[in-house]
Amino acid sequence: MNPVTRNLLHLTRRQFLSRSALGIGSATLAWLLNSSVSRAARWTGVVNPTPVVPKAKRVIYLTMAGGPSHLELFDYKPELAKMSGQPMPKRLTEGQPIAQLQGKELRCLGPQHPFRRWGESQQHIAEILPHIGGIADDLCIIRSMVTHQINHDPAQTLMNTGTPISGRPSIGSWVNYGLGSENENLPGFVVLSSEGGGQGQPISARQWSGGFLPSRFQGVKFQASGEPVIYVGNPPGVSHECQSEVVKCVKQLNSELDAVVDDPEIATRIAQYELAFRMQTSVPELTEFSKEPEHIFDLYGTRGGDGTFASNCLLARRLAERGVRFIQLYHRGWDHHGGVKKGTEFTAKMVDRATAALILDLKQRGMLDETLIIWGGEFGRTPMAQGDGRDHHIKGFTIWMAGGGIKGGVTHGATDEFGYNAVADIVDVNDFHATLLHLLGIEHKKLTFRFQGRDFRLTDVKGNVVKEIIA
Repeated sequence: MNPVTRNLLHLTRRQFLSRSALGIGSATLAWLLNSSVSRAARWTGVVNPTPVVPKAKRVIYLTMAGGPSHLELFDYKPELAKMSGQPMPKRLTEGQPIAQLQGKELRCLGPQHPFRRWGESQQHIAEILPHIGGIADDLCIIRSMVTHQINHDPAQTLMNTGTPISGRPSIGSWVNYGLGSENENLPGFVVLSSEGGGQGQPISARQWSGGFLPSRFQGVKFQASGEPVIYVGNPPGVSHECQSEVVKCVKQLNSELDAVVDDPEIATRIAQYELAFRMQTSVPELTEFSKEPEHIFDLYGTRGGDGTFASNCLLARRLAERGVRFIQLYHRGWDHHGGVKKGTEFTAKMVDRATAALILDLKQRGMLDETLIIWGGEFGRTPMAQGDGRDHHIKGFTIWMAGGGIKGGVTHGATDEFGYNAVADIVDVNDFHATLLHLLGIEHKKLTFRFQGRDFRLTDVKGNVVKEIIA
């Protein structure tokens, strides 16, 4: 037995990975210097071809973290307005889960902003969202969403992974695993975040985790300002020539290791180092906003790179153009336990213009039909007052979708006259996920991954495609 093999057999897998991580990266970078480098590492997905004809190629998910109040934005309730200040009917609330209002006198709080009808579709949308109101004919407003977790983190986990149990793959990771990316120089799943307008709920990185899927499918968080991807550049003093000196030894170690160990994370690490190297060129070009025409800056209300939601929307469009499969934007600012009137108005101003701009921009480029846009939070807010705010609410809330095979100018489902219970065409989180995958051409029951003896899927053990909202 040669010395290299003998030493490898005495190394644990963990020790090998920790000792050779730098070497793997160096070897990969050296290989990439050679023009004959193979692109075999690009992932093209396990669902290829798709069993369903896809209506969308990609997803941009505008995640309004904190729980935006449907009652101030998209679900007008004149009866609630009439009852404002009066006791909430006990038939609705008795014995029901209410996050922070247990044991308190429950009084109705009417809508805090006027609504009007917008577009030819005459959809009811609050006047604090004039730009979104202006694209009402492109929107499918789902007013009958329900969820099962009443606190932020587990509710976000359920909305992102299909279960409140931590450690499962996120939507973007499932989509990345199922379909791959159209761009080998950028991640298939990118996450951006902004904040402002209300209490900024923290968002854990596990919300875009790959869970038990190979880690190459997890989301990659881009910084909203400054250097988009930290540590992607070479450190000072490290040259390609220096890296090349290491390649022969590490390549031999990897070859020897492959003979005795089968660990997909080794291949993942190599692929990610390759991607990181290619991103050294692709990311600066991606974030070169100065090449955008002036009318685009006027449309979004930003020149990019300033850390705002508007800047992230502009970057999302540029990512979509370059073939990134799943782009998720978090805006942390919708948790209004107090001051819901001023809070929703202020937060709405931070997202309204850019949201509409993103849809209009995609539409004028001929991309909206193949890009699924989603807007919504992890739950809604109570019809009952919490001082001058609202508590968390899970029994009926609103999200909307546009583009990517969705009917425009329609409303699906309804809540009762108080906005408390979803009462018509109820859409569960698993139904929402099943529909999303269907629009991408994926049969949700067949996109599975075997882990610990069980085939897991995004929709867990439930989920039905909401066919009524599909064009």
